[in-house]
Amino acid sequence: MSKLLKLIPLTLKEANEFVIKYHRHNKRCVGCKFCLGAIFYRTLVGVAIVGRPIARKLADPLVMEVNRNCVSPEAPKGTCSFLYSRSMKVWQSMGGKKLITYTLETESGASLRGAGFKQEAITQPFKKGKGWTTRKGRVWQKIQLIPRIRWGLDI
Repeated sequence: MSKLLKLIPLTLKEANEFVIKYHRHNKRCVGCKFCLGAIFYRTLVGVAIVGRPIARKLADPLVMEVNRNCVSPEAPKGTCSFLYSRSMKVWQSMGGKKLITYTLETESGASLRGAGFKQEAITQPFKKGKGWTTRKGRVWQKIQLIPRIRWGLDI
């Protein structure tokens, strides 16, 4: 089915509208470097939002993070891997050297392995009033109680 998927560029507004509608646990993104959409029979079935790494210690102009990868229930099998691999190709064409992303410890990561990503680290969860949410304007979510796995793909 992934042969029938087509890639399109999206604005952050368009991608965020999709995320708000379909993402299981994350909210919209505030900024990005670029956004991609997966079209299946003229219907948007998935989006990827790629931006700078959220973790300040990973800040590097040649490293980007897939901040959101979201698909609808109608998306064909392989849509997540399609979006990850196309994000990597777009970032590589822009001169990028590495792409990272995170999954919850409870998620399998099969789509990331399918796109060539490798596990790099496990992040520690944090309670409300701790971690990066202590900065002004940051909102803590219950999902932050679950450890995350960082995945990376060197280009």
